[in-house]
Amino acid sequence: MAVTEPVYKVVVNHEEQYSIWHSDKEPPNGWTEVGVSGSKQECLDHINEVWTDITPLSVRQALAGRA
Repeated sequence: MAVTEPVYKVVVNHEEQYSIWHSDKEPPNGWTEVGVSGSKQECLDHINEVWTDITPLSVRQALAGRA
């Protein structure tokens, strides 16, 4: 019997920080699905492509306010 790899989904929070979550579970409070799902590696690859600045949104906004 073959073992099937779990399916994950990519989620994001209000600080624009990304994570993965099991596709069969609701994301925790404060996290929203972004519409990408697949293997763990596929989800991590997507996050690596889109999350180019890991600075939280509130910090980026505060720094932009000082400029």
